[in-house]
Amino acid sequence: MAHLPAPPATEPPPTAQAAPLASTDGQQLAHGLKQRHLSMIALGGVIGAGLFVGSGAGIAAAGPAIILAFTLSGLLVMLIMRMLGEMSAARPASGSFSVHAEKEIGPWAGVTAGWMYWVMLCCGVAAEATAAGKIMNGWIPGVSAWIWVGVFMAFFCASNLTAVKNFGEFEFWFAAVKVTAIVAFLVLGTLGLTGVLGGGAPGTANLTGHGGFLPNGTSGLIVGLLASVFAYGGLETVTIAAAESEDPRRSVANAVRTAVWRIAVFYIGSMALVVTLVSWKDPAIVENGPYVTVLQHLGVPGAGTIMEAVVLIALLSAMNANIYGSSRMAYSLVSRGQGPRALAKVSGGVPRLAVIASCCFGFGAVLAGRFWPDTVFTWLMNTTGVAILVVWFFICVVQLRMRRRLERESPQLLTVRMWGYPYLTWAALLAVLAILGLMTTTEGNREQLYAAGVLVVALSLAGYLKQRRDAARALV
Repeated sequence: MAHLPAPPATEPPPTAQAAPLASTDGQQLAHGLKQRHLSMIALGGVIGAGLFVGSGAGIAAAGPAIILAFTLSGLLVMLIMRMLGEMSAARPASGSFSVHAEKEIGPWAGVTAGWMYWVMLCCGVAAEATAAGKIMNGWIPGVSAWIWVGVFMAFFCASNLTAVKNFGEFEFWFAAVKVTAIVAFLVLGTLGLTGVLGGGAPGTANLTGHGGFLPNGTSGLIVGLLASVFAYGGLETVTIAAAESEDPRRSVANAVRTAVWRIAVFYIGSMALVVTLVSWKDPAIVENGPYVTVLQHLGVPGAGTIMEAVVLIALLSAMNANIYGSSRMAYSLVSRGQGPRALAKVSGGVPRLAVIASCCFGFGAVLAGRFWPDTVFTWLMNTTGVAILVVWFFICVVQLRMRRRLERESPQLLTVRMWGYPYLTWAALLAVLAILGLMTTTEGNREQLYAAGVLVVALSLAGYLKQRRDAARALV
């Protein structure tokens, strides 16, 4: 794909900021996010409920090799974020990779990548609201979990309908709590390694015992690898948010440049501490989550309650970010004629109809989970697992094409450059395809592939037909 001729495009002047997208009523998105907001969104965006809880299933499958799984997937994510950073720093846009895919491949690619990501974020809102409702119901049994779901959905929908700086403030403080929690865990875990906490240094007993470093062979490593890949999903939101910051190019560049150490410390470092301090065979890792298990092992009082509160904050943070990201992606798509034009209306610097539409889809997914848990809801959730890989595939292909264009036409816009281009880009593209191939080896993952495949084909076909119609009208 990278060798196909790229369509012509006009670059903005070297010193100019990319122009905000126009809406149906002539208003534009506000640039209300400050550098401190972007910094914390980038820092906290890597820390989600998937890390605190979902990583337990990966540890149970891969054993100590989960360190290798998170390292491999982390390297892939670093490359993806670097590519996305290069493109977003050159052409900041609220539609991020969807805008780039449309310009470099064609409208059908923008439609597929953008709406796939929108569905993924909206379904994520449903899953996070449901999980947060269950936590609150456990704390306050007298109030139904469904009431809490409604409260959270209404609250974050309302907050996203106001100025974008409110989204930034919420994410700033949510991220601050998450970062504090993970740093505290790393400090306590390090004290456990040295024997200061937990009744003695564990050494390498948990890494080499209980079946060895790779107890379940390559099949276990594959399951752990897939779990770690999906845990990284959502990092792309920072490039969407950067378009509404005071200085989009500098903001996204700073966020991407810090991605490497964030991934290494937060994900790989914490996984290494978990499997070193406790046995991977401990059933509590899956039942209670790896972080709670480690803190209880170290004798930290109230570990379960503390981590439950942190997980709740992580879920609410993800809800807030997903509503924001999905609404901006929808706004960008419809502004480019790739959806209902009514959603492009902006008032007060916010695409409010796009926010409402995204929340309605998310709440519809919540209702599907209650009334059709084994049919509609299962299909929706299955599509989200593969959606991130589809998006990464497009990012790799687009970067190959866009980089050649920028070097030829506007090299001054390459303020962030992909490492080892084009070799590492091709390596990342092959890695994404390999992961999709690995998903065919297990039944549950095959179901996700089939569900996502239906959506990809439907979106691609719809985008292609619209592309043909628009081309035909242009000739008239």
